[in-house]
Amino acid sequence: MSSTSLNPHQSAAGSAIRWSGRTWGLLITLCVVLFLDGLDVSMIGVALPSIGAELDLSTSSLQWLISGYVLGYGGLLLVGGRTADLLGRRRVFLIALAVFAAASLLGGLVSSGPLLIATRFIKGLAAAFTAPTGLSIITTNFAEGPARNKALSIYTVFGAGGYSSGLLFGGLMTGVGWRWTFLLPVPIALLALAAAWVLVPHDEPAEEGGHDLLGALTSGAAMLLLVYTVVSAPEAGWASARTVLSFVGVAALFAAFVTIERRIAHPLIRLGILRKATLVRASIAIVAVGGSYFSWQFIVTLFLQDGLGWSPLELALALLPIGLMVTLSAVFSDKLVDRYGTAPIIAVTMTVMAAGYLLFLVRLDTAPTYLGVLLPPLLLIGAGWIGFPAINIQATSGIDDDEQGLAAGVLQTSMQVGAAIVLAVTTAIITSGTTGVESPAAALDGFQPGLAFATAVSALGALVAIGGLVLDWRGRRTSEAVGEDEAELVAAA
Repeated sequence: MSSTSLNPHQSAAGSAIRWSGRTWGLLITLCVVLFLDGLDVSMIGVALPSIGAELDLSTSSLQWLISGYVLGYGGLLLVGGRTADLLGRRRVFLIALAVFAAASLLGGLVSSGPLLIATRFIKGLAAAFTAPTGLSIITTNFAEGPARNKALSIYTVFGAGGYSSGLLFGGLMTGVGWRWTFLLPVPIALLALAAAWVLVPHDEPAEEGGHDLLGALTSGAAMLLLVYTVVSAPEAGWASARTVLSFVGVAALFAAFVTIERRIAHPLIRLGILRKATLVRASIAIVAVGGSYFSWQFIVTLFLQDGLGWSPLELALALLPIGLMVTLSAVFSDKLVDRYGTAPIIAVTMTVMAAGYLLFLVRLDTAPTYLGVLLPPLLLIGAGWIGFPAINIQATSGIDDDEQGLAAGVLQTSMQVGAAIVLAVTTAIITSGTTGVESPAAALDGFQPGLAFATAVSALGALVAIGGLVLDWRGRRTSEAVGEDEAELVAAA
């Protein structure tokens, strides 16, 4: 692999990495954009009641303000990553970021529900290009090893921080007015656009590889239909004709896509990359982390606000420790990877996160004390996010430069689509167990199956991570044994 570095100098031991101001500027610019992507997913949730009251939107319409973003984001991530490889990362990143800023401004000005949903969909489309492109800019400009590990750790911590900080910013902005949840990203995105224009290095499009338009069309349509189907299934019914036919359509589109990729000279996705074990394990891990956390946060928001009467700001402050732990982990997460590798960190942190969800499930009641009931599981869940950078490092390690955008797209597609599916199932579970306005005790009974499902998803991800760790350990033992045998043969000769 031939990654180039902007200017990361490191000692012979590899422990001291010194970057120039321009290198830091590039990394922080990319981090800010990823933070906005994560922030936009979670911040809007706090503002939904205010939006619904002012624009007279039903609950089913309001959920599309979240689902519309996920629909665009998760549906085109693969296309976004490969487009950056083929057309040039700088060009794709700048255009997508400009579209994101424009859609944010428009969303803060419109007074029509359908138009507001449309702006959310457009922002999701833009994020589908900025997220994998930003990751591939890092992985192609920082040499694999300590320099890249440090850059990816900082970068992914910003992304996780955006998700975990969304409630806090959403609560603060909703207090001023719900439109500020849309307008807040505008000046930040414009400043990032100006910085990216100066700092993102020029790159050339791929020398080889045509534009697989048919593959892009079938894959994009399949992902869009899959996300649409899973987010609309709870309302339409999982066994309804519309849902069943939609899943049949998804299967047909994916089958057509695989057929195209096997036969075309320059495929959108080299299917062989999906056989890379580290990428597959990282994708499963990120589905478990994102799906369980989004589902847990969704239920906690409903229970504490609607069931116990907490204000949006009280809820945001209560969950603040998770965001703080994610932010502080930027200081040491790369050092953990350098010392222990990705597999042990992912296995340990996912196990801790699953323990946090389980503790929350068994101890939650209708009058929870913060220090005694809520804070301990929050700290465990926050500690689980420390492994998030290791997941990204594991997914992109050993990937050639011309496929870094593709690997990033695969990983982030897994998170968005996987999280959407897990959240849709969670929503269906809790919807079947709750009926309108209920007492706190009845609401808790209705939400507990959803919490149990989120816990199970997290635990399953932890088991897969532990299995990967065992396989890596056995592989190293086998390699060491073979090396020793060869050494003995050489000595005997």
